[in-house]
Amino acid sequence: MMQATPFLLVLFLALGAHGLSAKKCSLTGRWVNDLGSNMTITAVNANGVFAGSYHTAVSATMKKIKVSPLLGSQHLPDRLNQPTFGFTVHWTFSDSITVFTGQCFVDDDGKEVLRTMWLLRSRVENIKSDWKATR
Repeated sequence: MMQATPFLLVLFLALGAHGLSAKKCSLTGRWVNDLGSNMTITAVNANGVFAGSYHTAVSATMKKIKVSPLLGSQHLPDRLNQPTFGFTVHWTFSDSITVFTGQCFVDDDGKEVLRTMWLLRSRVENIKSDWKATR
């Protein structure tokens, strides 16, 4: 048993050191997706709430695309290295709102990556058209 104790201590220290050096993923900053849309998140407050702007590169409307405000919340990175988050974009150039939910990851190269899913709700004239309002 005496020989196992130093091994366990070394194993514990190695695992503990790895956990301490893990890079935390931060939402703050400018993000660009594969289609060229970009968003900027200014700061995440102590409660995990954040704000920013989103400029989409794609739209189904014929109106001119404009930068739109976003508001969201995340699990705090001081508790989780790769936090989950969600945010809402209120499109300023159309009668629609999009909600995003996702997680912030740090890949094997140390690069921060956001993986998200979204739902877009467009305004429709009446309840009979509700079926086509969400994408």
